[in-house]
Order: sequence, then structure tokens, then C-alpha cells
Amino acid sequence: MTAAGALDQLTALPGERADGALATAAALAEASAAIARLDQALASHPLRQAFLYRARLEAVRRQAAVDGALIDPWHLAATLEGLRLRMDPYLRIIDRGAILDAARAALGLHQWLVEPDFDQEGEVQRAEAVLAAQAGALPPLLAAAKGFRTWIESGEGRAPIRSALVRFWTRRHLLRLPVPLTGAASLRAEQSWEPETWVPDFLRAVAREAADGLDLLYTMERSWFDARRAITGRRKTSRAGAAVDLLAAAPVISATSLARILGIAVKNAIRLLDELCAAKIAIEVTHRSKRRLFGLAGLAPLRDAVRPPYRPDPDRGPGRPRHEIIDEAAETEVPPLPPLSPIERRVFDYTALEEAMAHLDAVVRRARQNLSSLRVGGSWTEPTSAEASGTSGAPCL
Repeated sequence: MTAAGALDQLTALPGERADGALATAAALAEASAAIARLDQALASHPLRQAFLYRARLEAVRRQAAVDGALIDPWHLAATLEGLRLRMDPYLRIIDRGAILDAARAALGLHQWLVEPDFDQEGEVQRAEAVLAAQAGALPPLLAAAKGFRTWIESGEGRAPIRSALVRFWTRRHLLRLPVPLTGAASLRAEQSWEPETWVPDFLRAVAREAADGLDLLYTMERSWFDARRAITGRRKTSRAGAAVDLLAAAPVISATSLARILGIAVKNAIRLLDELCAAKIAIEVTHRSKRRLFGLAGLAPLRDAVRPPYRPDPDRGPGRPRHEIIDEAAETEVPPLPPLSPIERRVFDYTALEEAMAHLDAVVRRARQNLSSLRVGGSWTEPTSAEASGTSGAPCL
């Protein structure tokens, strides 16, 4: 038997015609090379945990898009951190509901990949058994394709087999880390289900995901190096370098966590993070004065996806109508400006306005606390810091 005939026999799956064997072999070689490059780049890489976080977000985005639920991966990141989503105030209620439903569906897909519950774990183990039952003579990629196809044809759900695939790659030693390569594009609505067409498409989808993962790793690495270069010239005792390394290795981090890891006071960690934000090396993603979360500048989309906390209107009391301020000195009425489009509204920078309003809110709350103490008890006592800020000890995300 010639070498070409042996290759055809090895790559030909049951039900596949001989003319599709070469296409399968080419796709198999492409996927094998892409996975090998990604695994080699991730070996002992300091950003591998941060890469897994970002790769899972991208994998969930792909899976949700194929399943009919478009989701912004940064909306999912904000949801995972317990933060409220920021939405255009001019969206209709039905559009807001669609965004929340998509975020909820993506959160479920993320749970299947990262930490399935008891019932989900049983489904994943059943899917693993289907993958393990394939012929041992087949290469791991072809065995995965055959098992994936068998599971889908039996009418089972997509999420368990996707999670089982991630474990299959590590158990068959294709990858050392649980990188979520699931071939999501092979389940598109317009995808042909014929074996000689679907198997190469599945392998090519896995190869594209591995190549995109390698590009993501290099992008994160360049951002990390740029941040390190931006802090050069500081004194040797500065903790800025260690802070940048932690921000690069962790998706988001709080000042308390940074202080605990570096062994410094929390106020010093806050000052260090504020300096990095001022230098545009890091960003604050929560729009808060307390319980703030920080990340490298590459997490800017997460900051845009987070909804700022509710701040009461200082001109409106509880249960009372809004106080209307009328300027009697104005003799002429200024015509209103034309409405802005959503793109034009995003051009404005409201950072300074938000800081000023937050300071004004704190002053008004303190004044109301003082007036309430004088009116009820007849004597004034110094309010606590929590009372002065108008917050309680429970988290408010």
C-alpha cells in the first residue's frame, strides 16, 4: 500500500467517501499545527491564567452567537464580576430584555465550561464517555470529531459535549491547559452535516480558534510589555512594577487584594493604582468611590460595559416632586439644541462631571444627616463614615 493510500485509510471516517479523505487530512494537519503552536506559547507563560479568562469569554461569545444569542463578551465579564450592565438609556424595554437574556444565556455557557454544577457534571461525564469510546487507532482530533458528531446526532445538548471537549484535549495531551477549543463554527445553521464536509469544517474551526487564541496571547503580552516600559525610571523600591505584573496576570483586581499580595497598606495600594490610572497604564472599571476594581488599559471595553452606581438627585427629596428652578432674569428663551445620536453622545467625556456629582452627593448627604440629628434628638453627634457616605456595610454592586 502506498503512503497516500495509508493516509486515506487512516483519515477516512465511517460513512465518508474517499474524495473527502485528502480534505480531512489537510484540515487535520492545520488543526494539529495550530494547537501545537498555542500549547508551546502557553507553556510556563506568566499570563496563562489571564489568557484562560479572556479565552473563555471569547469561546462563550462564539458559542452564544452560533446558538442564536449574540452577547458582548465584556457584558459577560461585567456580569461575572457582579457589576450592573451599562445600557443606552434610549433602548426600548424589549431590547433591554434581549440583552439581559443573552447575558443570562452566556453566563450559563460559561458555567458549563468553568464550574458545572452537580447535574451538569453528570452530563459532561456522559459526553466524556462518548468521546473516550471512539476507536483508539484514530488521532485525537478525528476521535473528537467523531464523538462530537455522535453526541449531536443523538439529540443531546451542545453545552455538555463542548465542556467534555475541553477536558478531552488535556487528557489526550494535545494541550497542557484547559483552553476552550470547541469548534463552535461547525454548528452554524448553514453548516452541511455530510461527514466529508462537516469533519474538515470542524477541524478548521478548531484551528481558527487556536490561531485566534495565539493572537490574543500575543496582544496581552504586548500590552503587558508596554505597561512595563511606561513605568521605567521609577526608584528601585517602587512597587509599580509588581502592581503592573499583577494587573496583567489577573483580569481585574481590587486595592485590598493588591495590598495583601504586595504586603503594603491599603491606602498605599489605592495611591499606587490611582497613579497608574493617571498615567493611563491602568483603568478603574467600576465607576465607584468604594469597592473599586482595576485592570490594565486593555480592559477598557469592560469599563464601558459597566453601569455606574445609582446616585440620588440632590434636588429631589423622597416622595416629593422635583424642585423646578426658574430663572426670572432670563428675558429670551434659548432654542433647544437638536438631539444627539448615540454615537455623538459617546464622544463626550463625563468623567469630571461624575466626580463633581459624587462629591456633591456626599456633601448633601452629610448635611441631611446633620439636620436630621438636630431635628430629632436636639443634639448633634458626629456621623460615622458609612452614614456620611450614605452607604451600608453590605455590598452594593
